Amino acid sequence: MIRSSSGKTVARRLLIGIGAMALLTLATAGCEAGLNAPTLEFHQASAGTHTVFNGITISNAFVLAAPSGSSLPAGSSAGLFLGLFNGGSSADALVSASAPGAAASVKLTGGTISLPVNYPVYLTGPEPHVVLNGLKKPLSGGQTIVVTLNFQHAGSLTIDVPVEPQSYYYATYSAAPTPTPSASATKTPAAKASATPSPSPST
Repeated sequence: MIRSSSGKTVARRLLIGIGAMALLTLATAGCEAGLNAPTLEFHQASAGTHTVFNGITISNAFVLAAPSGSSLPAGSSAGLFLGLFNGGSSADALVSASAPGAAASVKLTGGTISLPVNYPVYLTGPEPHVVLNGLKKPLSGGQTIVVTLNFQHAGSLTIDVPVEPQSYYYATYSAAPTPTPSASATKTPAAKASATPSPSPST
């Protein structure tokens, strides 16, 4: 009888242990289910492009596109965000940039960007300091574009830059401003009217 009772006790404990493990497995699986499961969520790149070039460190360089599910149309603008650190022995500067396959031009909105020695410069916003104008084709998250950075002393560096959607972590970043047409290309009705010769008085 004692052995029989002991056997039942061991069996019950074993069943309880198996049941607890099953419940724990279900609970863990439940945490991973649904629309918020890590496998279903969008995960942005842990960092953009990172490299060191002639003493200049370029960190977390990326281009901001439209929100997830949409794209920036051809002809529009996009912001390039990045961090720069001059670890060299003398001051330098970012004087220009280009993205020949992706944009008609790239503008440094504040002009030349000074890079003092051992001093970080964050071109991260809230609005972009480097703007790609005249996109040659629609741009959406997940793409990669080629950008060339031209430094005053370090020289020119060409890098592949990831494109991130303006969503999730990047939702607070500002989109690039829409370029306005130049005044010289726009004629007003008044200008046309003034160009019309007035009739000469009759004699």
